[in-house]
Amino acid sequence: MGKARNIIFLIIMILAVDQVIKIWVKTHMPLSYHWDASHQLITPYDRGIRPFGEKAEWCQIYFVENEGMAWGLKFGGGIGKMALTLFRMVAVIFGVWYIREIFRKKHHPGFILCVGLIFAGALGNLIDSMFYGLIFEESNYTTVAKIFPAQGYAGFLHGKVVDMFYFPIIRSTYPSWFPFVGGDDFEFFSPVFNLADASISVGVIALLVFQKKFMHLPESEKKETVGT
Repeated sequence: MGKARNIIFLIIMILAVDQVIKIWVKTHMPLSYHWDASHQLITPYDRGIRPFGEKAEWCQIYFVENEGMAWGLKFGGGIGKMALTLFRMVAVIFGVWYIREIFRKKHHPGFILCVGLIFAGALGNLIDSMFYGLIFEESNYTTVAKIFPAQGYAGFLHGKVVDMFYFPIIRSTYPSWFPFVGGDDFEFFSPVFNLADASISVGVIALLVFQKKFMHLPESEKKETVGT
């Protein structure tokens, strides 16, 4: 029971910190990008906050909203947005049941931790998709949105996910001889993401790296297998 409380506490903490950061960004920063006359996405480098000083370009806080998946990926416009939100809802409901099951079957603590991280991240972004359209004004490039306006910017299930962490650790260009992208700008790491995205990614990567260690049958299933 103690281990279950620890995982529940971890999930609640990730959710709380994720939402506090998102709400602060949404209510204190204008969008860090805009579309120009030719419909090109413009993201000036001077629109972010640099926590470690102006010269520390490798760590910035930007304000970006996306209507799709983690790491700014998109999926099928308005209908795709609703489908994705509904899928997240089903995944979270399934996650509640699955976490109960892996505790009951006494799976490896590392495996349970990874599932908890993935669950917390999925729930964090689901909250944005479900409620942010109802409780926030529309954000734009010049003004800061208010919370709890008379009317939100979108309906239930149509909220946009708030992203903010931007780590352009390396900026360079591809060598001219490089196929297809020779001479183009190169940036590592370019996606703008949030804590929920990071939680999902850490959980998935840890599962892939430690799968042999985590995937041993728990003692309860070993006994069932021997019994048959």
